Amino acid sequence: MNRRHILRSVAAASLLAAAATFPALAQGGYPVKPITMVVPFPPGGTLDTVARALAQKLGEQMGQTVVVDNRPGGAGTIGAVAVKNAPADGYTLLFSASTMTTTPLTMKSAPYDVAKDFAPVGLIAKAPLAVAVNKNLPFSDVKGLIAHAKANPGKMSFAIGSSGSAGHLSTELLRRASGIEYLIVPYKGSAPAYQDLVGGQIDGFIDPILGSSSFAKAGQLKVVAVTSKTRVPSLPDVPTVAETLPGYEFYSWYGVWAPARLPADIAQKLNTEINKALSGEMKDKLLAQGVLVTPGSIADFVSFQKDDMAKAAKIIAEGKIRAE
Repeated sequence: MNRRHILRSVAAASLLAAAATFPALAQGGYPVKPITMVVPFPPGGTLDTVARALAQKLGEQMGQTVVVDNRPGGAGTIGAVAVKNAPADGYTLLFSASTMTTTPLTMKSAPYDVAKDFAPVGLIAKAPLAVAVNKNLPFSDVKGLIAHAKANPGKMSFAIGSSGSAGHLSTELLRRASGIEYLIVPYKGSAPAYQDLVGGQIDGFIDPILGSSSFAKAGQLKVVAVTSKTRVPSLPDVPTVAETLPGYEFYSWYGVWAPARLPADIAQKLNTEINKALSGEMKDKLLAQGVLVTPGSIADFVSFQKDDMAKAAKIIAEGKIRAE
């Protein structure tokens, strides 16, 4: 074999090695096939609604279908672990809520480490929560809720959609700030909790505004407050919890992650496309539903995630919250 043939063989071997290491890039530019976006909760909730809106926009922008794959169970950990174990090639993503970072804090042995097992791609939105109560209860504001709970100590019941969720932590904060006591009833997701709230089996549920809005409009439940610092445009007549309990503020939030070791150029492309999707029509649509989009860089997301985990860890430790 002459020198020219040797050089050609070496070059071909190098190209094959590069293709094995960076398959998406070797195939002519990411993405070249459909992307799966895992949602670790059942269809129909606020998280699922926002995920599907984002998937549709990303698909339009990137020229490839983005398929939403609901994998509920384990307070979001089953879907998260599925993404953790997937190839880090940009074709399997996780769309989850703040439970992604808080649920492991409530467990003795967490099935993943957020910082080590995942690559943050983008912060999507913050969602103020609605304090929703059964329509037949004799009050319509937080002041009345507190008075009723104190007159009936330990008799009121509040649902939580999953252990360590934003709604769970927000419910714990309300209990602590108001000095009331109530029974916590765990559910597997928001949908069954709303069923029982409307049916009168439970008294209250704190969950993102989008989840309760259709029931409230139909007169099936009452929204007595929102958990944001200021009133939200979609519910201008509903007061904040802080108007009764100064300093109270809490949000759920949504983000996109990929398996660890995602190539930096693919992560950056996804972040850019997500920020583009969060502008214009999608931004206005989500705002009308009480969801505030939060476009930003990957570094912004990393910083936000770190700060939020510290805040959540404090609430979980002080409230002695543990996964069921």
